[in-house]
Amino acid sequence: MVTTRLRVIYGDTDQMGVVYYANYLRYFEASRNEYLRARGLRYRDFEERFGLALPVAEAGVSYKQPARYDDLLDVEASVVDVRRASATFEYRVLRGGELIATGRTVHACVDLDGRLRRLPPELVEKLTRGAAAPDSPAP
Repeated sequence: MVTTRLRVIYGDTDQMGVVYYANYLRYFEASRNEYLRARGLRYRDFEERFGLALPVAEAGVSYKQPARYDDLLDVEASVVDVRRASATFEYRVLRGGELIATGRTVHACVDLDGRLRRLPPELVEKLTRGAAAPDSPAP
């Protein structure tokens, strides 16, 4: 698990001052990127080195409590499943230790023409074991 700390900006909220529901997917993306970075792999480098991409094939969010402008959120990301050509991440969003949302994204591994490809063994190793200790800060 890797934890990413984010502060809710005004532009992330709706007229009621609550974080717009789709912005949680952006928070997941930020946390997922930091997860990869903490394991020694930048997403941009992955694309360039392997000529592959990891688009979201499936996404879901369960909302428990609303987040609001200026809240400080901790977004936890973990890889829970790695298959031949996909990886599944799960997320927990906390405010002051209180769980406010959970989520899940499934990512297909595709080439630059959009054809399904096997995940490179190096990526599988980094996703499942990682080069960094859990909860270590991103470099």
